Amino acid sequence: MKDKCGIVGIHSKDGLMDVSHLIYYGLYALQHRGQESAGIATHNINYGLNFHCGMGLVTDVFDNKLIKGLAGNVGIGHVRYSTTGQSKIENSQPFYTELNDGFIAMAHNGDIVNSGSLRNDLIKKGYEFKSDTDSEVVCYLIKEEFKNEDDILKVIDNVSQKLIGSYSLVILINDELYVLRDPMAMKPLILGQTGDHFVVASESVAFDVIDAEIIRDMEPGELLYFKDNKINSYILPSAKGSRRAHCMFEYVYFARPDSVIDEKSVYNARLRIGEALYKENPIEADLVLPVPDSSIPAAIGYARASGIPYGEGLIKNRYVGRTFIMPTQAEREIAVRLKLNPLKHELEGKSVVVIDDSIVRGTTSESLVRILKAAGAKEVHMLIGCPPVIAPCYYGVALATKKELIAANLEVEEIRKQLGAETLGYISVEALIESIGIDGDDLCLGCITEDYPTEIPEDLEAESYYDYYQTIKGPTDEEK
Repeated sequence: MKDKCGIVGIHSKDGLMDVSHLIYYGLYALQHRGQESAGIATHNINYGLNFHCGMGLVTDVFDNKLIKGLAGNVGIGHVRYSTTGQSKIENSQPFYTELNDGFIAMAHNGDIVNSGSLRNDLIKKGYEFKSDTDSEVVCYLIKEEFKNEDDILKVIDNVSQKLIGSYSLVILINDELYVLRDPMAMKPLILGQTGDHFVVASESVAFDVIDAEIIRDMEPGELLYFKDNKINSYILPSAKGSRRAHCMFEYVYFARPDSVIDEKSVYNARLRIGEALYKENPIEADLVLPVPDSSIPAAIGYARASGIPYGEGLIKNRYVGRTFIMPTQAEREIAVRLKLNPLKHELEGKSVVVIDDSIVRGTTSESLVRILKAAGAKEVHMLIGCPPVIAPCYYGVALATKKELIAANLEVEEIRKQLGAETLGYISVEALIESIGIDGDDLCLGCITEDYPTEIPEDLEAESYYDYYQTIKGPTDEEK
């Protein structure tokens, strides 16, 4: 599973201080949210728009010379993992387009589930798309709305009313920065300050690296803009009364453990997940070990609650990117061993409790159990810090389709047998909610309950916008 993107926006209070290097470091801290591409757009008082995007990690895309060339008093940045749209340079962000006598640049974290129909409407109005992402759709919607409305606050409110899904946006309109969190606050977005700069970012870890202080999380449906050295807040009229639906996977898996999101420590939430796993699945074993890295705090929580020693039975190779699709079981196990290598002397003859954050298709877990036993583990007890994933996510998490989700098609005991583990236990929905510390009515739990917080367009059972787009329009001659 991957989350879709991380965003940063920085505004210099006096309009003179450069922000490009701070955006770079903020994106560096958010690299875990997307490794496919990175981009920065700034406004320079002398030259207007400065812009650069590229494929790969932040350090692959930018060097010192490029950052100096992006000098500006206000800017936005983006790191991408694709859930809507393919992995190619045309889909990198920020997107930008001309707007009246200036420009608009925009970066997006989330997923717009009705982007297919919105895109079709824009194509009929003459818009030509460079990408196959939903983010460009939002950019052009804003441009289109400006034809009938001059007030940017009303423009963004009107666009928001057309969107179904999740979206945290940083929008640069010439030298003005606007920041929007969707009416259900599905994706995290945090406001901070450092010296003479106002900062917004997907996670608080972006503030830590540039020594910024958290001011607060943005409210659902809140639009921020910066003027006269002040933070100005505007709650979209259309958003008033909306329920909250924070993504529970931020706490289980996506966010860095050292982040604080919606006033909740991600690390502490994962510790409590481990403690809850022990209460619901007490096991006698010799060792508790995590599947690194996201499950480390949960494994520590289980070890502390159970009194079983915590250990590292799996060492992660952090320099491995995506592996090729492996057609055979033997090759899939090679792919797993590229990323996770067992410590045989720690495992031999031991009964181990393995803590993982989730099971999606089950292929990696099956390979992992096999590798642990081949390394000498006597028993493998798999405990999962997320309830069974039984449905796709449509809001920016790259989950499989329902037919590929193992828990949507098999009972827990059947999954256990397929994995080859002695035990398979999932945390309950109730315990997960309690561990996160946010009321269940304020969480999005759609992938584990099939109770989605928004309507879902019919026939939208596709892993990417591109797949869905073909179902509603058919391929062009060029695509054929």
